[in-house]
Amino acid sequence: MAKNLGLRAAIVGLSVLGALVYLTPTLSGDLPGWWSGFLPQDKIHLGLDLQGGIHLVLEVKAEKAVENSLEGAIEAIKRDLREKRIRYKNLRRQGIEGIRVTLMRGSDRDSLENLVRRYYGDFELRPMPAEGGEPVFLLAYSVAAREETMRTAVDQALEKIRNRIDEKGLKEPDIRRKGAREIVIQIPGVDEREYKGIRALIEQQALLEFKLVDEDNSVQAAAAGNMPPGDQILYDRDTGRPWLLKKRTLLTGERIIDARVQFSQFNEPQVSLSFDKRGARIFEQITGKNVGKRLAIVLDNKVYSAPVIQDRIGGGRAQITGRFTDEEAKNLAIALRSGSLAAPVEILYENTVGPSLGKDSIEKGVQSMLIGGAIVILFMAVYYGLSGLIADLVLLLNIFFIMAGLAFFGATLTLPGIAGMILTVGMSVDANVLIFERIREESRLGKPPRASIDAGFGKALMTILDANITTLIAALVLFQFGTGPVRGFAVTLSLGIISSLFTAIFVSRIIFDYLYTKRRLRKLSI
Repeated sequence: MAKNLGLRAAIVGLSVLGALVYLTPTLSGDLPGWWSGFLPQDKIHLGLDLQGGIHLVLEVKAEKAVENSLEGAIEAIKRDLREKRIRYKNLRRQGIEGIRVTLMRGSDRDSLENLVRRYYGDFELRPMPAEGGEPVFLLAYSVAAREETMRTAVDQALEKIRNRIDEKGLKEPDIRRKGAREIVIQIPGVDEREYKGIRALIEQQALLEFKLVDEDNSVQAAAAGNMPPGDQILYDRDTGRPWLLKKRTLLTGERIIDARVQFSQFNEPQVSLSFDKRGARIFEQITGKNVGKRLAIVLDNKVYSAPVIQDRIGGGRAQITGRFTDEEAKNLAIALRSGSLAAPVEILYENTVGPSLGKDSIEKGVQSMLIGGAIVILFMAVYYGLSGLIADLVLLLNIFFIMAGLAFFGATLTLPGIAGMILTVGMSVDANVLIFERIREESRLGKPPRASIDAGFGKALMTILDANITTLIAALVLFQFGTGPVRGFAVTLSLGIISSLFTAIFVSRIIFDYLYTKRRLRKLSI
């Protein structure tokens, strides 16, 4: 082993240099300009429990996604019924169970049944009691399709919310699913002022619709109960003014490929929209057929504006105006770019963690690690002499490598992570203790120092590997299936195990070989 001492020492030196490169952004607050060109810049990020921030638990109203799916199916079924010349009196949604169909002729039952069987496999036609001699049926939405729609709504909400938060530029958000319909969000380093904008961004469904204003009927009469067929009343976002709109949605935000904040000639923020090719063609057709009419821009059932269409609008562009603040306009653009949620979300629990709690946690965690480490270092030095000092040196190097590993993998340091580091302190010297006791046994048999060292490291190696690899497997399982604090503990524990194996077996052996081979020490201090 001694003949490869230079090569092994070079490997350790390069490892220390690489670790120092990754830790420099954390240790140094001001980096030179040339550093950012090709060297890492990320610091070790602190978790919510250390840095402070927000903790939210959301519930996705998945039933609303089923309702929207059924409403969409109603429009499709109406078109098919007209094409098949099946006369119907009424189609309406019945909760989330399905669609209630009232036919005008009993002879159309077979045609309806064939239509459902051929095109609507998620529905089952069930007869219901007749109304006034007219046959009534329930297109029952299958349980499997209903559950799949709700599951997809939760998955989509998780993805869209993550995209919105990522576009906001927030660092180290922890967004994960909890149970069937809940989403847990933790964002460290966010104060209460930022939280208000983030909450509004998360809660916004961002369902954008373009609808025609019904200017032929009175909104007052409709509000009094005389609602024209196919109409609805929605309210202005800014003034609360009621608008009488056609229910039919001419175009939705699904066709948006970009949304950006721009400023009007009066320096007021507005959101500029760009549609894809199909959306641009539809928008041009809508504006071309309805010149002189008002087109309402509706977002989450609030009317943002209802401009008069002056001419056909080509190019696939539109603007949403309103009394926006800069922050509101930015959040709206982000929400529209990420896409609308299939179902609204509701905040079940929210909590803001102040940075003072994080500072106190850091101080106590570091204090406990220092006290524990000092006791271990003192014990090893007293009990094993020079060999104990070697173990202390590789212990400090082990902690250095763990911190560099956190920076390299972009991991987040949490309070349980600090606990994992404290545990690693004990595990790190455990490997050295096994090696030292083996060396002692060989030395008692009368072997010279070099032979005792070779035998001690060789015989202890398999025991150390067995113990650490089994612990590493447990840590990886915790990381894979755990959440939040459990994963933070698993990350530092895994890094600590790998680092302790490297330092205890590889680095400490180099030091022993140097002292007792190159420096030719004749007596073991162990």
